[in-house]
Amino acid sequence: MKKSTAQPDTPATTNQPREYGRRGNEPVIHFMRFKTPAAIFSLVFSLVCLGFIFTKGLNLGLDFTGGVSAEINYSQPVEQKQVINALENAGFKEPVVQFLGTQRDLIVRMPAQEGEDLSARLNRAVQLPSNTATVQKVDAVGSQVGNELYIRSVGAVALALILMLVYVTIRFEFKLAVGAVISLLHDTIVTVGIFAIFGWPFDLTVLAAVLALIGYSLNDSIVVSDRIRENFRKIRGADPVEVVDISLTETLRRTIMTVTTVLLVDLAMLFLGGDGLFWFAVAMLVGLFVGTYSSIYIGTSYALWRGLNRQDFIVQVKPEFEETDVVP
Repeated sequence: MKKSTAQPDTPATTNQPREYGRRGNEPVIHFMRFKTPAAIFSLVFSLVCLGFIFTKGLNLGLDFTGGVSAEINYSQPVEQKQVINALENAGFKEPVVQFLGTQRDLIVRMPAQEGEDLSARLNRAVQLPSNTATVQKVDAVGSQVGNELYIRSVGAVALALILMLVYVTIRFEFKLAVGAVISLLHDTIVTVGIFAIFGWPFDLTVLAAVLALIGYSLNDSIVVSDRIRENFRKIRGADPVEVVDISLTETLRRTIMTVTTVLLVDLAMLFLGGDGLFWFAVAMLVGLFVGTYSSIYIGTSYALWRGLNRQDFIVQVKPEFEETDVVP
């Protein structure tokens, strides 16, 4: 009696349901198992951050409150600490020194200083032994200009969020678009709120970091949304939570690699960038982890809560000709 030579069944095609819990040889991480606790935690922490922002307020830097800015050129390379010590010894308060390309060109920022003939006082203060300094220009920013700049900065963030909503709606689906914007708003509130809680200085460099984080978080949300759309069209028989978990698992490796790459650059700025980049790097560090968390739990959880399903991504093809009743 001959043995049967029938071949085993071939694996299921991409149009058939997969075994939930594994994708090929890799396990599927059940991210959405924790969507409710994550949503509650995010809501509570966001309200706490808003409370500190509106009650304690931000420790606004010179860009928003007004102050003095001066560009200085030295004949020889100089250290930032030397210039700061010289200014403090001359009676200038809270000076911040940054390099402008080389170690001979610097910019000095300070709060509004008392006394007259500020340019002459500053020129005398920055002179160092065997290192002549030339004050190129001195600018004074009033509090009214700083307040106007602050209002425009808030408007820039709001405009960015609105444009993100329009873009993701056109590119993907409205439920995912609203989830992405809520995620971006969450990142902004939490990052700014942490600065309010700890009283860290908030200036234009920190605002630039917040705007950069909006772009970074949106990019992460777009990658996840694209994979969700692809899997909804490809995987049949799976419920929306399964599809989202599979999509997040498939993009996890890419997310880890991106976060690690940005983190290395950010740590370099944090420890080697000097005072000028320190708070920018701190804001990026906070927003990096907040943005990664929100792209997983905020945007996708909202879309699922709003009833995201396969029909949202199926293109409805209209017939080329429609039958109509002709009345003689």
